Amino acid sequence: MWKFIRRINLTQWIIIAMIIGVFVGWLFPEVSQHVRIISNIFLRMIKSIIVPLLFGTLVVGIAGHSDDLKVVGRLALRSIIYFEIVTTLALVIGLVAVNITKPGVGVALPASTTQGQEYAARKTTLQGVIEHIVPQSIIEAAATNDVLQVVFFAILFAVALTQVKGKPKETMLNLFEGLSEVMFKFTGFVMKFAPFGIGAAMAYTVGHSGMGVLINLGKLVLTLYGALIVFVLLVFVPVMIIAKIPIKKFFQAVREPALIAFSTTSSDAALPDALKQMRQFGVPNRIVSFVLPTGYSFNLDGSTLYLAVASIFVAQAAGLELTLTQQVLMMLTLMLTSKGVAGVPRAALVILSGTLASFGLPLEGVAIILGVDELMDMGRTMINVVGNCLASAVMARWEGELNLDGIVPKVETA
Repeated sequence: MWKFIRRINLTQWIIIAMIIGVFVGWLFPEVSQHVRIISNIFLRMIKSIIVPLLFGTLVVGIAGHSDDLKVVGRLALRSIIYFEIVTTLALVIGLVAVNITKPGVGVALPASTTQGQEYAARKTTLQGVIEHIVPQSIIEAAATNDVLQVVFFAILFAVALTQVKGKPKETMLNLFEGLSEVMFKFTGFVMKFAPFGIGAAMAYTVGHSGMGVLINLGKLVLTLYGALIVFVLLVFVPVMIIAKIPIKKFFQAVREPALIAFSTTSSDAALPDALKQMRQFGVPNRIVSFVLPTGYSFNLDGSTLYLAVASIFVAQAAGLELTLTQQVLMMLTLMLTSKGVAGVPRAALVILSGTLASFGLPLEGVAIILGVDELMDMGRTMINVVGNCLASAVMARWEGELNLDGIVPKVETA
């Protein structure tokens, strides 16, 4: 029996924990609300890893790779181009899906707009997003786990380090290389606790939302998940074929971070393991440590698809027929305003509420979506993580540095 248990790998333990969590939440909803402390502890441990892991891998990846800053600029430009193409396709698929299934038709909107107004009041502007990227204090950015600000500071730090010669540069590179290696080992320790944290998160979610919520708004939830599956088949798979990325090997590499993202509804929780898995997959440090955190703000495939579905759902529930031109204009607005807000709590709802207010659509729709938002958040967060893992592999292939043997060369410091 003990030998059989030891043969169960981490992914299988996570799936087992998710199933147990669903049953605990379903059968003991009141008890399940008290196990959230376990998932919170897991999330706290994960978040404690993010900043040192990101900082170490990004500095070594950039400063230890090359003194040519054009390499960094080229990677950034290629990443942005890729992000925009893929997120646009996500919006298109979401728009087509919601117009075919029409999940909002026949849904009665609640009378209160309080929750919608609360989210709409927090809408962001392009100027605010740009200003937010630059940290006024790296200590503050690290303390709040503001990934985009940490990445910005780490890139500047690494660029400055490329201008340093001799022993000081070698000393700093050795320091950060040691830090990143230790943090990857640290991640391995934390991941052993993952089944407990994930099982508790699933129990809390099911116990809190209940099965009835899923039935009442099942058409909306099914539309989103159906669109996400279509997106994977029509976008992710062709991208892997074009970039010559082995499909089976890639999905095996991302299954653990994907399950963590799905069960915890947190991209941050999946980030350390995603970095580790893509590094083992064969993506160099300098690419994966830049593309993954940057994609968390600019390549939210699942969230952008969700926004397309949710916004048209509200219009349908309100009985408003939007023309194709109006829908396209709304999608362009969503595409622009959804960038750079990954650190905002319930970011997708903030963007949705602001867009609804801008187009004169009823904010009551946000209140009804909140009932099933946690269930939809699972799917969109998982696709966000998988999409960014794929982006890192595509960029590595584009740069000619994808090593499918899974052996990432050690950075030489000189």
